[in-house]
Amino acid sequence: MGLVNSAFSPEALQKLRHDNLGICHTRYSTTGISELQNCQPFVVDTLHGKIAVAHNGELINAQALRKRVMRHGVGLSTGSDSELITQLLALTPPMEEQDTPDWVARPVIKNLMSETPTSYSLLVMFRDVIYAVRDPYGNRPLCIGRIVPVSKLYSSGSGEQDTEGWVVSSESCSFQSIGAKYYREVLPGEIVQLSKHGVKSLSVVARPEGDAPAFCIFEYVYFARPDTIFEGQMVYTVRQRCGRQLAIESPTDADVVSTVPESATPAALGYAQQSGLPYIEVLCKNRYVGRTFIQPNTRLRQLGVAKKFGALSDNFAGKRVVLIDDSIVRGNTISPIIKLLKEAGATEVHIRVASPPIRFPCYMGINIPTKEELIANRPEFKDIAGYIGADSVKYLTIEGLVSAVQEGIATKQENKVIVSQKRVGHCTACLTGKYPVELEW
Repeated sequence: MGLVNSAFSPEALQKLRHDNLGICHTRYSTTGISELQNCQPFVVDTLHGKIAVAHNGELINAQALRKRVMRHGVGLSTGSDSELITQLLALTPPMEEQDTPDWVARPVIKNLMSETPTSYSLLVMFRDVIYAVRDPYGNRPLCIGRIVPVSKLYSSGSGEQDTEGWVVSSESCSFQSIGAKYYREVLPGEIVQLSKHGVKSLSVVARPEGDAPAFCIFEYVYFARPDTIFEGQMVYTVRQRCGRQLAIESPTDADVVSTVPESATPAALGYAQQSGLPYIEVLCKNRYVGRTFIQPNTRLRQLGVAKKFGALSDNFAGKRVVLIDDSIVRGNTISPIIKLLKEAGATEVHIRVASPPIRFPCYMGINIPTKEELIANRPEFKDIAGYIGADSVKYLTIEGLVSAVQEGIATKQENKVIVSQKRVGHCTACLTGKYPVELEW
């Protein structure tokens, strides 16, 4: 339990058996409480050997699948839907019990994908092979990188012949720190095999006819690190476009533009560029405090804000400030920030939010559990500026966000996989209430 650098000390790492493959997982709990028993990867014995599974996402039909597994006489020891995936993989389809080399990929993973449409990105380790799997809607991210010699890490000319190994991650930003380069995304519905022979795409499981992909648009808004690449474009660039679009939709009579650091900084720069207002820093962030959005209760989130920021009053005293935030979920963090800025000398503070109001819970891997928690659904939202102490509050429209995201999606990615406009689509369920698939309870 805990952060990676505390859980895996140098002494703990030395005890690990050095081998040529492995999977790991840093867990953000959406189902199953945050306890050791729910930590991943999950490992299960089968007739053909051990299967280990790491899962990012949340199954929309977990309850129905749980009952199905239990009817087969399988006991579940955790509340995690990731354990459920592991047990489903162990339930070999009746006609496919022969011990063939592609036993896991062909009937087992495909059978799982037929049982549940979303939301999952998986790493499945079986014997000397790792399978990277993404659900047919591509709701959660997954990408592949190549480990290359350090001398080729910053070179644009290195080819596959320089590859020393393969890695998979939810975000491409993790690659460079371990000496790897971005190769490509795992496509929605794709099963990719990684072995000593390299990377091989085994199959792509199709969505129901007419359904568009449903990559989570909130990854662009908040969750991802700015240097991550999704759909052939960098998250930082998308956030800049969101800021420019926000300035077009909601201009402000003010003196300076600033940001709630750090995920809103690209949007603030885009807003400043489009509006012609100067960009300055008004808040100094304490980098030793974690994200307040994912603190487990309101008091801890509020204390986190108090410890998180200091005011750079010399930059804005006597000025009207446009403060850009990436999202307002519960409304607990922005109010004390506005109070801090006004007490430090800002004459006005105008809030501009680089995403639309979040009104609906997510059932696909982001911890927004109830409508009641969301400020956009509370009576205070009718006068949100007065409630949080701002002089005005404006949000980016849903149409503005979608256009900013989709504007830069490449028609051809580095690995020469064509991404046509027909295959572009994003999940906006937390904004619109329109979920990509029918929810099951």
